[in-house]
Amino acid sequence: MSTPTQAPITFDLKPSAHPLSTAEREARLVNPGFGRIFTDHMVTIRWTEGRGWHDAQLQPYAPIEIDPANMTLHYGQAIFEGLKAYRQTDGSIATFRPEANAERFQASARRLAMPELPVETFVEAVELLVQQEQNWVPNEPEQSLYLRPFMFATEVGLGVRPSNSYLFMLIASPAGAYFPGGVKPVSVWLSEDYVRAAPGGTGAAKCAGNYAASLVAQAEAAAKGCDQVVWLDAAEHRWVEEMGGMNLYFVFGEGKDAKIVTPALSGALLPGITRASLLQLASDLGYAVEERKISTEEWKQGNADGTLTEVFACGTAAVITPVGSVKSQGGDWTVGAGEPGPVTMELRRALLAIQGGQAPDTHGWLHKIV
Repeated sequence: MSTPTQAPITFDLKPSAHPLSTAEREARLVNPGFGRIFTDHMVTIRWTEGRGWHDAQLQPYAPIEIDPANMTLHYGQAIFEGLKAYRQTDGSIATFRPEANAERFQASARRLAMPELPVETFVEAVELLVQQEQNWVPNEPEQSLYLRPFMFATEVGLGVRPSNSYLFMLIASPAGAYFPGGVKPVSVWLSEDYVRAAPGGTGAAKCAGNYAASLVAQAEAAAKGCDQVVWLDAAEHRWVEEMGGMNLYFVFGEGKDAKIVTPALSGALLPGITRASLLQLASDLGYAVEERKISTEEWKQGNADGTLTEVFACGTAAVITPVGSVKSQGGDWTVGAGEPGPVTMELRRALLAIQGGQAPDTHGWLHKIV
């Protein structure tokens, strides 16, 4: 979607006159969980055909009013991102690779025929909200302030076409440790009846519809006694793609001779920012890395003969999640010893150390805000 000549985007700051008290905020931060508690403020920016981006505001967190004929409710033009702000060892606050999230947000917008928010405006929105909500950033290890940018159509009407107006929003939610009792491997179900995406579809976009379509398969996985679903390709139901909303990694061999492999991006996979970071980080640590197709047969046989030693998934929320066991229509098997593997845990510690400021940020991934 083309954008008219864009006037400079200036944010109007309207902080709440009644934010939560320190005592109320600290009480909510004791056990924040994930996505259950929200901060005092949000950012909104509107886009209108012929005018472009306008009315950028930081304002009190509040409900929004939606017309029953809002086009998003009928045709699903909705995209989102997820990133975190981390408290550093010196007390400062930084986000992790927000420019990469901004660029993926633009790619998702292009795929859904939506306007592209400038990268610098996306990052400025993140900066403004984190600066305003800095007291909401937890201090405990592996806790963070989760940031959810999203955009949806706002035109009222039932014509099947791109909307002529959109609303970008950014909200924040303190997030507890993903594994508060220690890292535990998950069990997965190989979905052969449902697919997440197909070449030419929206698999590479972070759009709401992809997640709605995943819920029935996730429910099937739960019914099989599994924590997560693993998606296979749409054509042959043979090639491994993703785990739920996370990218997958496979470790072949052991020690520093191990090779770390992840399914190659095909247009049907989400290009994860954690995925890309781990490719670089694994190489930095001296491991061989490879992007290629991986079949369910190779996964099963590799675990049977010991050549495939570890499997893990990665994403913003959990950083790295070990996979301990697999169930499928063709049989069940254990990954390695069914416990978190040494390579998996080394990578997890290394990435968390960079994000929290305990290790050098040699690639300039951290974006300091406060």
